[in-house]
Amino acid sequence: MDKEWMSKHRLSTEYDIGVESFLKFALQNADDPDAIPCSCAKCGNIKKKNVKIIRAHLYCNGIDLTYHTWIWHGETCMSKSSMNYDDRAGQVGHKDFVEEPIDMVHGVYDSYAENPDQFTKLLEDAEKPLYPGCTKFTKLSAIVKLFNFKAKYSWSDKSFTDLLLLFGEMLPGENELPLSLYDAKKSLRALGMDYVRIHACPNDCILYRKEYEDFANCPTCGTSRWKVGNKSKVREGVPAKVLWYFPPIPRFQRMFRNKMISKELTWHSDERIRDGYLRHPADAPSWKLVDCKWPDFASEKRNLRLAISADGVNPHSLMSSAYSCWPILMVTYNLPPWLCMKRKFMMLTLLISGPRQPGNDIDVYLEPLIDDLKCLWDTGVEAYDAYREESFSLKAVLLWTINDFPAYGNMSGCVVKGYHACPICAEETYSIRLKHSRKMSYTGHRRFLPLSHPYRRQKKTFDGNQEFNPAPNPLSGHEVLERVERINYQPGKLTGKLQSKKDDGKPCWKKKSIFFELEYWKHLHVRHIIDVMHIEKNVCESLISTLLDVPGKTKDGVASRLDLLEMNVRTELAPNMGEKRTFLPPACYTLRMKKKVFATVWLE
Repeated sequence: MDKEWMSKHRLSTEYDIGVESFLKFALQNADDPDAIPCSCAKCGNIKKKNVKIIRAHLYCNGIDLTYHTWIWHGETCMSKSSMNYDDRAGQVGHKDFVEEPIDMVHGVYDSYAENPDQFTKLLEDAEKPLYPGCTKFTKLSAIVKLFNFKAKYSWSDKSFTDLLLLFGEMLPGENELPLSLYDAKKSLRALGMDYVRIHACPNDCILYRKEYEDFANCPTCGTSRWKVGNKSKVREGVPAKVLWYFPPIPRFQRMFRNKMISKELTWHSDERIRDGYLRHPADAPSWKLVDCKWPDFASEKRNLRLAISADGVNPHSLMSSAYSCWPILMVTYNLPPWLCMKRKFMMLTLLISGPRQPGNDIDVYLEPLIDDLKCLWDTGVEAYDAYREESFSLKAVLLWTINDFPAYGNMSGCVVKGYHACPICAEETYSIRLKHSRKMSYTGHRRFLPLSHPYRRQKKTFDGNQEFNPAPNPLSGHEVLERVERINYQPGKLTGKLQSKKDDGKPCWKKKSIFFELEYWKHLHVRHIIDVMHIEKNVCESLISTLLDVPGKTKDGVASRLDLLEMNVRTELAPNMGEKRTFLPPACYTLRMKKKVFATVWLE
């Protein structure tokens, strides 16, 4: 059946004819004409609608472009005897991974070439009907679909097992549905990507890999590699701490095995609009620097541009910090903006288990990832482009890391608290310690305004002084590397020591970041970025809470007014300290109750 119309414009005649032919085909094969799976981009064949609603959805939302084989509307999968593997390679996306697992089989063939029995079993499950006479589900498609719901709605393992048992009783007696979560996982094992469990020192000194692979004790702190049980008995064989590493290289190779994804991975070169506006990371100076400095790398448009993000999460409770787990995520910027941050393309590369956060010793856990990034930059790996039907040498570059401010300091090695907490200003940071608020305050922001800006000459509006100093110049990668190489830092929370040639007694750097082992890292304009979410949330929350005078969240209190008085700034706002109560004179931004109510309603 001709499906070229799916990629046509929704206002075109071809799309109109295609929609009607699709709906006609769906009605001919539907058991209930009022309950047909809607294949629009939002419903994704999960919700069932009548023909009129589906037609409207197809025009409003567009059809799901990854839905190539209409198995939810009566079309059957092509068998392996009538379809060559090379023709099927990578024709599916995320939804098709759920709906058409047989088309994903070729993508994992190379990973299991050494185990043909497991691959053969996967093929059999992909073509075996769920029960005799079933035409809509195979054993593999049913399991993948159920696993998709388990992940989407956060079902527990026990509830999933009970659901399988219930479905097993509902289906005919000769059904192929597994009766436990364990059996279901065994069926999907060939679809998964390999991971590596690497033992780590409990004090974050080393990873037991390479020359330390056979060690039983940490050579730095002497702590046992194995968990210590009751009565100080060492449980040999049970590691005290484990790093879970998910190698990204096999996943990059699999992405190019998919025809649609392989095509999208060159979108930045083939389809990106170039009109002078910043529409994609490819329009940024950092991307252009790589193209200019390493033209051989830029000449292959399939080479990947990456970013990683790290942050600590508490997997057990939002209100407790008794256990901290650190995932390291990786994103690929070659994709269009609407796909870059999709869950499908966000790769988990490292999972650092707790119970304590790694802190500055996170470099120890990044070692395997850095080794793979070196390989992807220096020599590359062999990959097959299913869209262009050719092999090529795949390389990749890490453009930057994305973190909140504390993690920014851990990844970059710079100080993020104290008098020199600004990574841009460094020793030129304008900072004062607020006596009454008992916190640091960072001022001098007018330095970043143009020299002719009127705010630079105003006194009373700001701190009573005019500002004529120029903005500090950010340190280049070469300058940062020169400074941090003077630091002698030994990892390990119990044994680590920080020694530096302190020019003024307050060093701005804590360590040399492991990212400088990457050849290109010192040349990049931007190496570490603060994520937008925290900036927007924290700044917006502080501003709104202060304007609306939200109790407990406003930044305008007695302590801040006393600090202003001590700094001799806006003395008219000094608090009137009475015997029974303290009165704060209203500031220029103080809202009356009616305006507060209006602002609250508007925000809601």
